[in-house]
Amino acid sequence: MESCRRYVLLGVLVLFSFVRNISSSVTHYSIPEEMKEGSVVANLATDLGLDVKTLNQRKIRLDIIENKKYLDVNKETGELYIVEKIDREYLCPTKSSASCYVKLEVILESPLRILNIEVEILDINDNAPQFRRDAIHLDISESTPKGERFSLSNAVDPDVGSNSVKTYHLSESEHFNIEVQTGRDGSKFAELVLNKTLDREQQATHNLILTAVDGGTPARSGTVNIVVHVLDTNDNAPTFDKIIHNIKILENSPIGSLVIDLNATDLDEGSNSEIIYSYSLYTSEKTQETFNLNPSTGEITVKGMLNYEDFRIYDMEVIATDHGATSLSGQCTIKILVEDMNDNHPEISIKSFQSPVNENIELDTVIAVVSVSDKDSGDNGVVDLRIPDNMPFKLRESSDNYYELVVSEPLDREKVHEYDVTFTVTDRGSPPLSDNETMTLELLDINDNVPQFPQSFYTIRVMENNAPGALLSSLTAFDPDLHENQYLVYFILEREIANTSMSMLFSINPENGNLYALKTFDYEIEKEFLFHIEARDSGSPPLSSNVTVHIVIVDQNDNAPVIVSPWRAHGSVVEEKIPRSTDKGSLVSKVIALDTDSVHNSRITYQFLQVTDATLFSLDQYNGEIRTMRMFSYRDPRHQRLVVVAKDNGDPALSATVTIKLSTVETVVKAYSDMTEVPLEYDIFSDLNLYLVIGLGSVSFLLLITILVTIVLKCQKPKPSNATLPCRNSLISERNSTIADSTLVSNDAYWYSLFLAETRKGKMVVRQPVPKGSRYIVSSLPRGTGFTNTSDSAASTLQVGNPITLTKCPHHLSLLSDMLL
Repeated sequence: MESCRRYVLLGVLVLFSFVRNISSSVTHYSIPEEMKEGSVVANLATDLGLDVKTLNQRKIRLDIIENKKYLDVNKETGELYIVEKIDREYLCPTKSSASCYVKLEVILESPLRILNIEVEILDINDNAPQFRRDAIHLDISESTPKGERFSLSNAVDPDVGSNSVKTYHLSESEHFNIEVQTGRDGSKFAELVLNKTLDREQQATHNLILTAVDGGTPARSGTVNIVVHVLDTNDNAPTFDKIIHNIKILENSPIGSLVIDLNATDLDEGSNSEIIYSYSLYTSEKTQETFNLNPSTGEITVKGMLNYEDFRIYDMEVIATDHGATSLSGQCTIKILVEDMNDNHPEISIKSFQSPVNENIELDTVIAVVSVSDKDSGDNGVVDLRIPDNMPFKLRESSDNYYELVVSEPLDREKVHEYDVTFTVTDRGSPPLSDNETMTLELLDINDNVPQFPQSFYTIRVMENNAPGALLSSLTAFDPDLHENQYLVYFILEREIANTSMSMLFSINPENGNLYALKTFDYEIEKEFLFHIEARDSGSPPLSSNVTVHIVIVDQNDNAPVIVSPWRAHGSVVEEKIPRSTDKGSLVSKVIALDTDSVHNSRITYQFLQVTDATLFSLDQYNGEIRTMRMFSYRDPRHQRLVVVAKDNGDPALSATVTIKLSTVETVVKAYSDMTEVPLEYDIFSDLNLYLVIGLGSVSFLLLITILVTIVLKCQKPKPSNATLPCRNSLISERNSTIADSTLVSNDAYWYSLFLAETRKGKMVVRQPVPKGSRYIVSSLPRGTGFTNTSDSAASTLQVGNPITLTKCPHHLSLLSDMLL
């Protein structure tokens, strides 16, 4: 029995020792969501007091309690790092709790130890508010009182806390506003409030925009359209266009003849605007028996025989009533006067009519002779002859009841090619009777109009690398004349540009004016052309006009960037050395590329294509500077390989790459570079931006040489008796010039691009010859030093290919800046 008690006690002690190794405390960390893969959260070895050297031996591992494996531990360093990006909204989809955790267990063996870790995932504002529907439709009656409220669907935001929906905004409206309410769960929703009563007849639909804004920084927002349809009420009575009508009608008018078509309108809609017409009680039975009123259309027609001797005046009152629930009505008064008839119509006889005639016929020329007559007597037999007032003719009485039609205004066939001359004869009876006769006068064309182009100046954009014979545009002129007078022939007016005739560059179809390109154009060589095209008709004599054509060559991205710094011969790897003690932010190298395309296509950005350690170096995408992001550690390899790609802004984009092999050395090595940068006291080129640098990079090599020769000649001074002290900022480059004559970018072009890139940052790069001839002295001169470097040989001419010396003269720096601009 005593032996059994010993074994039980020993087992309890072992179990207590095992439980004591399982930590009950929880280590808490907080990280924001969406951290990059590989980001370090914390050092578990440091935080938990573990020996880093024993982590591998103790088989440290990380178990996820609830979720998928977003994190892991580095067995070499003890660092807890991100394995996969964490989306808080995916991990914790419900917003019931503001906290979101990932629970982990760190397990070590020999001895066994289990540590609990909680990683809180903090929300960031990565989601914008969204509405459940694209549009909210509301039907509101125009009789709705002011102050009425209407519920709107609220917006949802997967974010929590201050990043969720904070408020709502409504677009400007004189009839509506919103009030933001807070629900029991803290969510925000909006109510639409009617500020001003609606009137469907003034505006039937109101379009509003509701914007939901969250409380993040920066704030995000979402919108939804609110369409308010105003429902009609019967608040408008029918109205006639005229309240009183006085109508005259001839006796013996046939049954069914239209007397008047009444028109009443109701501004309401639907049944509220449907109108029925009826006689009022004040309309006599005789009137209702003589005239018929259509209740649907409002037409009044003759129902019985009209006799002037029996009944001369009819009075009636017509009521228009709508079909609203509470019907409204309007009325008008009509007086119908019956007039006596004139039984005989006047007659017209055309004695002579000349057609066709030339459009340039002289004024007062007789076109036609007309006679008129009427069998009636008295005023009923007296007749008047007339023609329309808007015609270039007039009537001239020649004898009793005989008239001549003569030309009173110049004729123009292009405006009116023929005239329908209507002769109207009317007697003076009561009522007067009339008759008419229409004759057609045709005009013959003469060549009196020059061809006309729709535009006086044409700008045609042609993409470079076009196919020869491509159709550029159709330049069609119009000639309003007829037949041969309107047949046009097109010509290119000869003009020479750089000893090249326009007819060798372009061709035009003489029949239809189609303009073609005869060659392939290159934007980098020729950017525009200006010439004239003539259109000539076939009349006698011929008439012509011309138009100016401006051909603009549009650039294509057909030139890839060329890397000029750091230089490497025939694609070889650039090797650089850098001390391991280099500070964070130090300049390691600089990549410069040039593109001869236009400004848009030649805009260059830089990025790493390959890098040994992404945490060690940074690359400025705009100026190509490679700098250290941190100091070197003993874990970093001695050799770093950087592959940089320079990509232009074309579509599709073209690119070039350079490989830089960096070797780190333990001791301080005196580094020489091709350029030394010293900031100027004054930012003399601060206004030059990236676009200017790229544009200047495409300036021709000959212009560069001319500028540099001018500066050297202007800045040369007689050599003083005392030797000038060498510039303290000069460094001797250890890099030999290895650029072959067959390379695309010359040595001078490299220094020119280097000059442009550095002066953009307000620095002056000066290149000086040394006795060996294969190396250069590169100086960065501060503004205002007043130093002038001259060679011992006092040579005043500059030979192509020789090293160049730039001297620092304040007034010539200004001249250089102006010339570059």
